[in-house]
Amino acid sequence: MAEPVAGRWRPLAKLVVLAGGLVAAGALLRELGGVPGTDWVDAYIRDDGIRGEVIFVLVGAALTAAGLPRQSIAFLAGYAYGAVLGIAVGLAAQLLGCIGAYGWARLLGRDWAERRLAGRFGHRLRPLRDVLAGSPFQATLALRLLPVGNNLALNLLAGMAALRVLPFLAGSALGYLPQTVVFALLGKGIRVEGAWQLGLGAALLLVSFGLGAWLWRRHRAARAMEEGA
Repeated sequence: MAEPVAGRWRPLAKLVVLAGGLVAAGALLRELGGVPGTDWVDAYIRDDGIRGEVIFVLVGAALTAAGLPRQSIAFLAGYAYGAVLGIAVGLAAQLLGCIGAYGWARLLGRDWAERRLAGRFGHRLRPLRDVLAGSPFQATLALRLLPVGNNLALNLLAGMAALRVLPFLAGSALGYLPQTVVFALLGKGIRVEGAWQLGLGAALLLVSFGLGAWLWRRHRAARAMEEGA
């Protein structure tokens, strides 16, 4: 049966609302002068050269591995270092955190990870795990691009399922990149009061989520995640 017209346009409407909300929130935070985490960045990270970059990557990786949204790390990286270096540093922190959570679940925490993930996804855990195991790169890329799901949960599931590490990390890196670019631009826009960075970030966010939505309909892993969300 063909999907109703309203159903087809609903995901796009949600993306527009989300992007608009991010721009409005960024502008409001810029006016108020208070962004969570920026005091720490100002005190210990910015203007501290390579030492500050290494500290940021290590702390960001630890926080990402513990469950902090990866977009927050990208935002703070953009705030600290601007767009180009912020993207590189933020992506490095996210990938290191991904490796940490994946490695922990694979080597040490399978029982704990399975209990946590089973509580989150219920009986839908096994189909998603099977699809990831069968197509680790494509499935991981599709799930990373989507504006749903949980970064930590996917890292733990990948480790618990003993996915091949290189395809999983490659899919994660490519899937992380669009939102890392977006949130690094938003972070830079907050620091330098650049309205155009906020607008560009919102536009790129729409492109990223649009690509994720396209892959959503073409990959069984994305459908499994949609049903379990």
